[in-house]
Parts: sequence; structure tokens; C-alpha cells
Amino acid sequence: MAHATLDGSAITDWASFHAVSKQVFGFPDFYGNNMDAWVDCLSYLRDDEGMSKFRLMPDEVLEIDVTHAEQIKQRAPEILEELAFCVDAINDRYDDYGEKPALKLIIR
Repeated sequence: MAHATLDGSAITDWASFHAVSKQVFGFPDFYGNNMDAWVDCLSYLRDDEGMSKFRLMPDEVLEIDVTHAEQIKQRAPEILEELAFCVDAINDRYDDYGEKPALKLIIR
């Protein structure tokens, strides 16, 4: 199983969330620093599109571990809410294409 860790202690606002995400997931230089771009990049994990440093096999799942989530909840709780919503939307997108969900979100 592929694994990515988002360090909540480094996430203070949307700008820092996107900076951390770009580094952790290896998003391309043209990454748009918004949730639409985040969803788009993680919707190609099983394709060779270069949208992330991760390339999943058909049954593989990328585990996204959000550490120090309490700190995010205190500073910007909407980030965790939007993150969970987007992970579900991405998995629905994979399901729509007849594929297994690609993401598992762990918030600690």
C-alpha cells in the first residue's frame, strides 16, 4: 500500500495545505493550489499522466495519513472537512470508471 503523510503541524491555512500537498504528493509545477486541482491530480493515480509521484496498481490504495489533525482543527477546521469531502469525491470518480477506490484517509 502506498502511503503519504500530511503533517498537520505544518498546515496553518489553505496556502500551507497546498504547499505541503504539492511536496508530499509530488504534484506538477503547474498545480493550481486549489481543491479542484488537488482532486484532479489525485484522480490520475492509476494513469501515467505525471500528476503525482504516486502510480498505483489497479487494486492498490494510497493511504493519506493526516497527523497532528487537532492543530488543523484549531486553526482551519474547514480544511479537514473539505479534505474528507474531496477524498470521497475522488473515490466516487474511480467507482464511476469501474475501478476500486484509490484513497484511504486517516485523520489522527
